[in-house]
Amino acid sequence: MKIAVLGAGPTGLYFAISMMLRDKAHEITIYERNAPDDTFGWGVVLSDETLGALATNDPASAATIRESFAYWDDIRVVRGAEEITTSGHGFCGIGRMRLLLLLQARARELGVTIHFKHNVDDAEFDRIRAENDIVVAADGLNSRTRTRFEDAFRPEVDMRANKFVWLGTKQKFDDAFTFIFEQTEHGWIWAHAYQFDADTATFIAECSQQTYDGFGFGAMSQQESIAVLERVFAAHLGGHALMTNANHIRGSAWINFPRVICEKWHHENVVLLGDASATAHFSIGSGTKLGLESAIALANHLHAGGDLAAYQEERKLDVIRLQSAARNSTEWFEDVERYLGLDMVQFNYSLLTRSQRISHENLRKRDPKWLAEAEAWFQRSAGGNGDRRPMFAPYALRDMRLKNRVVVSPMAQYKAVDGNPTDWHFVHYAERAKGGAGLVFTEMLCVSPEGRITPGCPCIGPAQERAWARLTAFVHTETDARICAQIGHAGRKGATRAPWDGIDLPIEDGWPLISASALPYLPQSQTPRAMDRADMDSVKAQFVAAVQSADRAGFDMIEMHAAHGYLLASFLSPITNRRDDAYGGSLENRLRYPLEVFHAMRDAWPAGKPMTVRISAHDWIEDGVTPEDAVLIAQAFHAAGADAINVSSGQTDKAERPVYGRMFQAPFSDRIRNGLGVPTMVAGNIYEPDHVNSILMAGRADLVLLARPHLADPYWTLHAAVALGDTEQAWPAPYEGGRRQANTLAERARA
Repeated sequence: MKIAVLGAGPTGLYFAISMMLRDKAHEITIYERNAPDDTFGWGVVLSDETLGALATNDPASAATIRESFAYWDDIRVVRGAEEITTSGHGFCGIGRMRLLLLLQARARELGVTIHFKHNVDDAEFDRIRAENDIVVAADGLNSRTRTRFEDAFRPEVDMRANKFVWLGTKQKFDDAFTFIFEQTEHGWIWAHAYQFDADTATFIAECSQQTYDGFGFGAMSQQESIAVLERVFAAHLGGHALMTNANHIRGSAWINFPRVICEKWHHENVVLLGDASATAHFSIGSGTKLGLESAIALANHLHAGGDLAAYQEERKLDVIRLQSAARNSTEWFEDVERYLGLDMVQFNYSLLTRSQRISHENLRKRDPKWLAEAEAWFQRSAGGNGDRRPMFAPYALRDMRLKNRVVVSPMAQYKAVDGNPTDWHFVHYAERAKGGAGLVFTEMLCVSPEGRITPGCPCIGPAQERAWARLTAFVHTETDARICAQIGHAGRKGATRAPWDGIDLPIEDGWPLISASALPYLPQSQTPRAMDRADMDSVKAQFVAAVQSADRAGFDMIEMHAAHGYLLASFLSPITNRRDDAYGGSLENRLRYPLEVFHAMRDAWPAGKPMTVRISAHDWIEDGVTPEDAVLIAQAFHAAGADAINVSSGQTDKAERPVYGRMFQAPFSDRIRNGLGVPTMVAGNIYEPDHVNSILMAGRADLVLLARPHLADPYWTLHAAVALGDTEQAWPAPYEGGRRQANTLAERARA
């Protein structure tokens, strides 16, 4: 093939090398607008995993690159006078200039032609396209190729919030990748520092826009802003200066990081590569990794005769995963001041797991000693004992004491008869209470027959008290779990069939519906009546009666359901609340009725028993509730007396476009818990003990709810303890033989 490459950065060079390794008959020419020794950064970070990929692809260049690496295994986190170092992370750094020179030499050795100081204009670009089979545009973050064919590539460039400046220093950071956080008169500034050769380290300073403006960095010269940073980080620089990159202004000026995502990476015979197609934030050190691995993948694909569309399809999942991790890391640093008040142990853990690529048990493999100490700290802080995982730490809300942090999430069963729970409900909830979880939620118990979702949904009132009391008596007598009644009203989402007969489809001759506004949930749904003041008073009285019944039935806790588009949630969301009275419009007005109901419920519930509220923290729809709104909603309920906020999202409107993933609602919980200092609970694609432990240890929630895992296995918590080697977990006394055998078999398997 005849191939032109635009850009002689690491990605463009490595692609050319990779293609020539596969077939030396290729004719490859690289065009680079800068000189051979120009560089736009100080050092490049690569992981052991990426080094392995390079060694497999080209042992010769990998060997020469390795000779120039500075290696470290530790990550040091410094916050003021506090410091923690953890090990087992396996990174290396190399000077970008050194990497470029090595790759240039290897490319020439393999027969690649490189033209430096060669700026390709539009006319020459058209000629190059016509003369080559493939044009690889590795022309960087500000790719002219991407801009020229913007309609084809459909890029999205998201300028991130923080300011950063890329500097160097002769101070040694050769024993650890170091994060330094310093509080100043204008806010926090932090540094990412790592060694990349024998006597030079990269030193990236970062701060919020507010701190940047407070210092007036925008009006300073480079030397003036560097002098400020030398003062801020004086205790860590050992008298050494911070150095600018003389070769390129971008290497030493404050900038915002642009996150680039392209819908398409190819157009006719042109393909984008590296930063031109996708960027990954420097805080996970993966921009170069992303480019090099994409270069290998593209070379493999072209060598096998695949087309460019197939290459994108094959590679995009890995890119999306890495960009997702980079986004998580970026957002952690953008919100870092939310975490700086955490205990240093938890702050360090939060930083290490910020991308969600490093899990709890992965940290144990890296540094078992530190993680054991961190778990012991968590247990001590919770009033627990021993070295058990965070999920087995106790927790208290008012007078209710939970043995652990695992919660059986509310899960509708649709098995009630005329609003009354049946033996199905007794067996279902009793089994899960026996299964080891600290807290078991009921499904939403409706405050009236007209408040049901389906004819199979249970109610809570005088007629149901006896059945629910039978369940709570069993839970309290035979288990050490606690049980919560979730109380709600379906609103406009009521009078529908059971999901196995058609999700959200209306039943024939359904009961009349009410909601904040007269908006049907689906086009074929019944249109609800907009509630008037008499409706509000009537429904509030129903909620109070339900609370009183829940107390008489022996529930330990109640939760007001104000999420998922049900009645109270319909007031909170601007998507479902179109009222023009005192209960519509502003968020303050939309909160008015749900808070009124909450106060009435709280007043009717014993002072020693906790009460929580479930909210949808994101409607996943334009002009709906946002995570920022959710903080204000949570703040209002907490101020009204809510002991914790149960953080969920979505299900407000069918037009929603949620973004799913592992633990996808944990960031919303994190924002509320650490932004407000309010206890939270969270659910959402959480299915492994590792997920539970990482959420708790990082302080992203106080309790973790699991739904589907508990449908699949009522004894999920007991089995998780066995898998983790936790022999302290109690089982029901009649099951003691099963506990001994399970632990014995698990121990043999581990051995």
